Amino acid sequence: MTSAPVLWLDTVEPEQAIALTGAKMGRLCELRAAGAAVPDGFSVSIDGYRQHTAAAGLDDFIETVLGELGSDPSPGDVETASATIRGEFEVRPVEPSLASAIIEAYDELSERCLEVNPPVAVRSSATGEDSADASFAGIFDTYLGISGADRVLGAVRRCWGSLFTGRALDYRHRRGISHLDMPIAVGVIELVHARCSGVAFSVHPVTGKTDRVVIEGNWGWGEAVVQGLVTPDHIEVGKSDRRVLRHEVAKKTVVSAFDYARGHVVETDMPARLAERPILDDEQIGAITEDVLAIEKHYGYPVDVEWVISRHRRSGDPVSIVQARPVSVASVAPTPGGWNPVAMAAKHAFHTP
Repeated sequence: MTSAPVLWLDTVEPEQAIALTGAKMGRLCELRAAGAAVPDGFSVSIDGYRQHTAAAGLDDFIETVLGELGSDPSPGDVETASATIRGEFEVRPVEPSLASAIIEAYDELSERCLEVNPPVAVRSSATGEDSADASFAGIFDTYLGISGADRVLGAVRRCWGSLFTGRALDYRHRRGISHLDMPIAVGVIELVHARCSGVAFSVHPVTGKTDRVVIEGNWGWGEAVVQGLVTPDHIEVGKSDRRVLRHEVAKKTVVSAFDYARGHVVETDMPARLAERPILDDEQIGAITEDVLAIEKHYGYPVDVEWVISRHRRSGDPVSIVQARPVSVASVAPTPGGWNPVAMAAKHAFHTP
């Protein structure tokens, strides 16, 4: 299967999305087609990655470096190989036609957003990433708040290189997975101006209880929560009656905020007035719960969803969905019927973007 090097979320057929744009971006294509409020954006496809590695001479270089590791490399050898390969991704230029396609797509996104140089999230999206049986969560790179064509192109290159982090190399080596069997796409997505954000699970992520939705979040963007840098607010909602079972308001000491001078999202101290203030009201809790349950119904298995409440959102408006993946809880059995990624039965359970 071949494709263009740049693919928009609203043009990829759902049944081809993961094969063309990797797991992370593929699921966003599927959810957008199903009616979820997914931010606008595009993917530098798996074919785009392969075009770059071939044109830049990286394929042979990578094989040479990995071939020197041997069958039982030390952690130091793995990290050295990682740094060597990632360094080449940093310095080898992107072939002009591919670079132009990425920059032109970013310019079109600027037009769609009605904003000059809009901040975007640049996110890795590897084949097999976040699958139910082999989670690579946190291994690959994500860059939030990247603004300007040159910075976007640089972030794409770093995401390509993150296929070869030390953790990723070690993970694949121990499982006998070739990097050739796990190519990487990169998503470039409009950055929602976040009032608050976080993660939500359609089952309890620790106990595996299936009778509740668990929501955790913080002010600003969700990286501080995802990276475990802050204790988030914790909310549990009963599935049967949508009743709030627990609502723990944490003292939140770190926030992910946009740094206009640096041109990206950074972690900084939380303003004192927000530290112990609840991030969500009852209407927002209900909206997140309904969307998470609609996504679970759509896929047919328990899900882990990253959500964002825009600072411009009003009561009744959609909640932005920026990632969805299977929940990795050993005690949770798959929903009967399994996953049907092109099923549209849940379409009307979502808000229309």
